Amino acid sequence: MKLIPALTALLVAGFLYLLIVDRDRLLAIAQIAPGGAEDEGMAADAPPPGIGVVALRSTAHEIDGALVLRGRSEAAREVEVRAETSGRVTSEPLRKGAMVEAGDLLCELDPGTREIELAEAQARLAEAQSRVPSAEAAKAEAGARLREAEINLANARRLNQGGYQSETAVISAEAALEAATAQVQAAESSMVSARAGIEAAQAGVASAQRGIEQLSIRAPFNGLLETDTAELGLLMQPGSPCATIVQLDPVKLVGFVPEVDVDKIRVGAAARGVLASGQELTGEVRFVSRSADETTRTFRVEVEVPNPELRIRDGQTAEILVESEGGLAHLLPQSALTLDDSGRLGVRTVEGEEAPVARFVPVELVRDTPEGVLVAGLAPQAEVIVVGQEYVTDGVPVAPSFRETSR
Repeated sequence: MKLIPALTALLVAGFLYLLIVDRDRLLAIAQIAPGGAEDEGMAADAPPPGIGVVALRSTAHEIDGALVLRGRSEAAREVEVRAETSGRVTSEPLRKGAMVEAGDLLCELDPGTREIELAEAQARLAEAQSRVPSAEAAKAEAGARLREAEINLANARRLNQGGYQSETAVISAEAALEAATAQVQAAESSMVSARAGIEAAQAGVASAQRGIEQLSIRAPFNGLLETDTAELGLLMQPGSPCATIVQLDPVKLVGFVPEVDVDKIRVGAAARGVLASGQELTGEVRFVSRSADETTRTFRVEVEVPNPELRIRDGQTAEILVESEGGLAHLLPQSALTLDDSGRLGVRTVEGEEAPVARFVPVELVRDTPEGVLVAGLAPQAEVIVVGQEYVTDGVPVAPSFRETSR
């Protein structure tokens, strides 16, 4: 009496298994009727036994090539403006977030005695300049005496040769020439000294003027104040920070490309960025590094993006797509991707018409899209298993049913 319920349970379990897991085999069994020619024909038309899977008839299409980089936004410029001289701040501070233009005053320092030092340097310059005329006059006088001594010496020698003047007169004329020559040299030295004094005085004036100019700390370029400027009354020393300025228009998107792909990127290539907030940006590549990072062996890539409204901030996470050479790719659901025993990324396809079997085909991930993933490495026409690929291996018979062709 206990055997009948057990057999009934086994029959029901087997029927449910065929109905749920292997429905195609159940239909094939149901179409076979012993002894009937019509049933034999129907059995001949039935699909061969295999594991039921869902496949997608996919056609490759041409895509614009793009390298996907992960990176961040970065200000075009960021400078911490510092003091070049010492002094107490006498200007009201500007608050962070304020827009400044090149040349705008950021911090004004107390001049102290610098104006007095400038006046003293200018007086020294005037004094040095006043010495030049007397030095020039002395040089001219010495030159006239030298010419007179040369003439007297020449006359004394001619008279001595004619016997009209003694040898002593010639020696005296030669001594006078030597004295005149020494006077000329001394005058020239005095002239050089006067000119050197002028140059030293001019340097003193320039130094004093530069010291006064350094009292006004100004913005080096148009930008946005990232910090408050120095507070009123603060004593500044050389190197003390006055303010930090960032320039966000244009802004840079900075990413890092592996060395295997660096040759695919060229300066001037179009690029697109997507921030973590979903905001989309367009720009072009402005810089590709020639030296790799020693740790990651990747190369820095910079994309310049217009940012007139300053909506893009410094340091936002971004996905960067850089234009490269195009090619053929299939658009597939991301769930269709799988791994083989060696860890290679790929998909399983259906091969054969009369006796379809599953095959693993390695693929290369081109990029991710909202509609799915674009992969390369498949034939132009492929039947890709999208449901059940994890339950079959190479050579296993399958009974595929097909979805609509992907676009």
